[in-house]
Amino acid sequence: MGKIHRITRCIFITAILLAGIVLPFPGLAQTGGQEDLQASDPVFSIYDGKGLLITRVYAECDVDDEYISSDNKHYKVIEVKQEEQTAKADYLGIIELPDVSWLNVDSSLPVSAAGGRTRKIALYCTHSDESYREGDGSQSSKQHGGIYDVAQNLADQLKQLGVQVERSNEMHHPHDAGAYRRSRQTAVALLKGTPDAIFDIHRDGIPDPDEYTVTIGNKKMSKVRLLVGRGNQNREANLNFAKQIKAVGDKIYPKLIKDIYMGKGSYNQDLSPRAVLLEFGTHTVNKDRVINSTEPMAEVIYKAMYGGVTGSAGASDVSGTANTREETASNSNKGAGGTIVWIIVALVGGLLLFAFLSGGFKGGMGKFKRSFSEMTGGMVGKKPPKNR
Repeated sequence: MGKIHRITRCIFITAILLAGIVLPFPGLAQTGGQEDLQASDPVFSIYDGKGLLITRVYAECDVDDEYISSDNKHYKVIEVKQEEQTAKADYLGIIELPDVSWLNVDSSLPVSAAGGRTRKIALYCTHSDESYREGDGSQSSKQHGGIYDVAQNLADQLKQLGVQVERSNEMHHPHDAGAYRRSRQTAVALLKGTPDAIFDIHRDGIPDPDEYTVTIGNKKMSKVRLLVGRGNQNREANLNFAKQIKAVGDKIYPKLIKDIYMGKGSYNQDLSPRAVLLEFGTHTVNKDRVINSTEPMAEVIYKAMYGGVTGSAGASDVSGTANTREETASNSNKGAGGTIVWIIVALVGGLLLFAFLSGGFKGGMGKFKRSFSEMTGGMVGKKPPKNR
C-alpha cells in the first residue's frame, strides 16, 4: 500500500505541473485573447510618418503589426494611441510578391483540376453572427449570420473549379473573447480531412463602405482583405501563402485583393502552414456585392494553389505555400512529439519535487530513483525487487 501511495502522490504532483507547463504553449490551448472582434470595438486609423492615412483596421491594432497595401507598400506599426484610436507606422519599402508570370502561359485554357489528385479546401466561420445591413437587415445575427451565405457561395464557386470543399456550418456564438477558442475545435476537425488549405471567412467592421466597394468588369463587387496572425510558428508560411494569393489576384482581378494585414493574434493559424483569414467586405457593404466577389476570389484561390491550367504542376510549388498534405501531417506529428517531450519533462520534475520534499537531497535522490524505476516498470534505473 505504501508503494501505491507514493505513486499516487507522484501522479498528483505531475498533474499539477502539467497544468502549469503544457497549457500555456501555443497550439495546445488558447483563450482567444485579443484576437476577437466585438461590435463595440473601435476602428483604428493608421498613418505614415507624414501624417497621411494608410488604412483603417477594426478593433485590433498593436505595435509591431505589419501591413501590405494594395500597391505593395510595406509598413510596420510603431505607435498606438488607444484613446485617440490612431496609430503610426514606419514605411519599410515596396514588398516583392511571388512571380506569377506562369499565369500568361496557356491562359485561355479552362481552369480545372489536373493530375487526378483530389484537391480539397476547408472553410469555416469563427464569428457566426457577422452579417450585412443591406441584405441581412442587421450587422449581427443570433443565428447563422449572413457570413455563412458568403462561405457557401465561395464553396460553390470552388466546386465548379473541381475542388472538393469541406465547409463547416458550426456556430461559435457569442462574438466574444472565446470565439477563436471555440472555432479552434471546428478547425481541428476540418484539418483531420487533410485539406490543402483552410480559410476562416469573416466580414470587416469598418463603417465606411468605400473602404471595400469596387467595380470589376462592370460588376459591382467587394474587395477582400487577407489577415495573417503573426503570433504563431506558421507566420512566415501563411504570409507567403497570402502573398501568393495577392500576386495572383493583382494579376487577373486587379483591386479585388484589398491588402494584407498581419495582426498580433494567432487566429488558429498555428494549426496549418496554409491558413488565412478572409475579410469579405464590411457590414455596410451591400451583401450582393460581397456575393459577387466570391466567383473571382474562388478563381484566385484556385490558381494561387493549383496553377489553374490543365496538366500544370501548379503554383502550389512556390516555396512557403506548397506544403503537401503529407508535410502538413508531418508538422502535426512534430507538434505531437513536442507535447510528449514536455509531458516527460513534467513527469520527471514531479518525481524530483516529490522526492526532495519527502527526504532532503540525499534521501530524495534515492526515492527519486526508486519511484522512477517503479513507474517505468524497471525499464529505467534499477529494477524494483519482486514481491515475495
